[in-house]
Amino acid sequence: MTDLHPHTAAAARAKGTLYLQFRLGQQRFALNVHEVIEVLPRRPLKPIAQAPAWVAGILAHRGVLVPVIDLCALSFAEPAAERTSTRLVLVHYRKEHQLGLILEQATETLRCHPEEFQPYGLDNGEAPYLGPVRQDAQGLLQRIEVDDLLSDAVRQLLFPNPSGQQQVWS
Repeated sequence: MTDLHPHTAAAARAKGTLYLQFRLGQQRFALNVHEVIEVLPRRPLKPIAQAPAWVAGILAHRGVLVPVIDLCALSFAEPAAERTSTRLVLVHYRKEHQLGLILEQATETLRCHPEEFQPYGLDNGEAPYLGPVRQDAQGLLQRIEVDDLLSDAVRQLLFPNPSGQQQVWS
């Protein structure tokens, strides 16, 4: 069998990877769109008692309970601004879970090659999710590594069931 569009995959690779851009405060960040499941408007959440302040709560979405973290609060100890451009972005977390991220100004994308993001020379053990940076006309853009967002203790709090997502019972 022949491929009807043999150049499509090669053309996409040549153009680079698509990233969702967002801000945390005044700083620019990016997520690989292959990690993104869905971008939603901000929604009311059920708080989780005794969780860190940056754990925003739980979202019941399409039959699944999804823990949500406020990435601005995690990174800079300030909650995300309540703007119309602040989004709730559902991402794949470690291939077996869904995780919600509250992100400011998550409204634009960028296509570039992953190699354009370069290490910035700081071993930030307290924030291993802060990936390499890319410089462009607007300044520095830092990639977020979704699978490194949660410490072992927080991962156990948010995903206590090792077999996967908690189902919402009707």
